[in-house]
Amino acid sequence: MQKMLFLGILLFSYSQMSQQIQKTTANGKEMVSNPKLVLVEGTLNVVMKQNVTLSCLSEPGSPPVRYALFKHNQQVSALNRSDLSPALFTLTISSASDVGEYKCKAEYNNSSGGKYSNSLSFTLLEPISKPVLSSPTSRAKKGQNVTLSCFSENGSLPITYLFFKGTQNISPQKTMQKRKAAVIFLFINSLSDFGTYKCKANNSFPNNTKYSNSFNFTVAEERSHSQPLIISLGLILLLLIIGLALAIPFFIIPLYKAKKFKSTRSSIGLTSTVNAEESYTENEVIYSEIEPLRPEEEYMNFSIIRREEETGENLNL
Repeated sequence: MQKMLFLGILLFSYSQMSQQIQKTTANGKEMVSNPKLVLVEGTLNVVMKQNVTLSCLSEPGSPPVRYALFKHNQQVSALNRSDLSPALFTLTISSASDVGEYKCKAEYNNSSGGKYSNSLSFTLLEPISKPVLSSPTSRAKKGQNVTLSCFSENGSLPITYLFFKGTQNISPQKTMQKRKAAVIFLFINSLSDFGTYKCKANNSFPNNTKYSNSFNFTVAEERSHSQPLIISLGLILLLLIIGLALAIPFFIIPLYKAKKFKSTRSSIGLTSTVNAEESYTENEVIYSEIEPLRPEEEYMNFSIIRREEETGENLNL
């Protein structure tokens, strides 16, 4: 048991000695540790033409130490320090390519290897554009639910929106982490809800708050119950007029012409019959029936009637 404990202590001591040996070089210098990159001037959210200063320091370490600053694994600057003071790197943000992730590296001169620091990332702030306030409908009536959306097309995220009616805010502020519109829901309860609405937007860009256009809901006219009936009757009347207009050239006019032609033929036939009868009666002789002879009578009478238009004579025999 004592041997096992002794071996454990021996292994622990050996590991501590190995770590101490690794911290020294052949010249007796202590090896650099991972440096620490710190922002000492400015902010990580930057705007165009802004200056920022980064500090890089390896503790502990034996000078001189060479410090190099990298952006996306590409060296942008390097400084040598002969004492234990940090290396200060000043950057000017002149374009969008100047933002991103930065690291620094500490190493001894004319030596291989080195240690890298933590990373710092800069975000470029862009001013927001004027937001647009809109709604799917501009007409509403009492008791209706409506929506309002506020959206700024340009500007660095996140963007915070706030809605107003007149000069009074009507909802908590909404912070959008993505480029999406902020939406609120309203209930039109009275005529006072048909006022003027606006929204405002801002982001981390300094002194950059912008207001939207004005938006008004108008009162939608409510349809009466008789209005659908009136529309239906109007459609029926219109169909009747169209049907009558189509019937006139195809049915009524041909029927009228047929009746007129038949009437003309009837009058012509009647005239011919009358003329024929007149021509027939002009020379017509009507004979009366002769009664049979009776014994007591010595004579008989008969008459011949000749209807002549010119003489009009009656013969009695």
